[in-house]
Amino acid sequence: MFETRCARCHGLNGAGGSGPGLNRARLRRAADGEALITLIKDGVPGTEMAATWQMDDRELRQVAVYVRSLGRAAVTPLPGNPAKGQALYAKSDCSKCHAIKGQGGTLGPDLTEVGARRGAVHLRQVMLDPGSAKLVDSEGFLSFLNVQVATLDGRIVQGLRVNEDSFSIQLRDADNRLHFFEKSDLAETKREPASSVMPSYAKTFSASQIDNLVAYLARLRGEG
Repeated sequence: MFETRCARCHGLNGAGGSGPGLNRARLRRAADGEALITLIKDGVPGTEMAATWQMDDRELRQVAVYVRSLGRAAVTPLPGNPAKGQALYAKSDCSKCHAIKGQGGTLGPDLTEVGARRGAVHLRQVMLDPGSAKLVDSEGFLSFLNVQVATLDGRIVQGLRVNEDSFSIQLRDADNRLHFFEKSDLAETKREPASSVMPSYAKTFSASQIDNLVAYLARLRGEG
């Protein structure tokens, strides 16, 4: 049941993916078994963790017992040096779009707790192929969706979707400027789920540098 319902986000062995790793002795949102069952059943509002309706109470308890067992398994240390990763992050342009503890940009996701929310495999994949990160919100809509609009008067604007409803759309461009459009004023709207404003670092950083960055980001859990 874990492999069918949970592994897509949390990894086959619970080491994490687009969701947090579960192979740890303490889960920050579930202090004990009953809290974990409630979390699996109800989800986490405002996150990609949706409520579970496919499992009955017995199945929920079985999955919770399995998840708790992951915290007793030996964890393989990540390759890379977190201190070197931190130094590389400080020298790179990452902070132009990302913030850590209030320092940095707001175009991309806040990284203060990224190690608690994402697995190392996911972090590495996003750095190598940013367009592969298909993150969704609690209602199933793509977060950080890249959108290009063409207005009736000939302007072209590209950026991340901030808000959208039936009548309007709001974008944030690469210079962190907000743009609001009435859809009646647009000639074309292109949604690009396979693209990202974040560049790939596959050719910018060496394999060891990527290891160092992943090791650093994986330790960011909002503590201290």
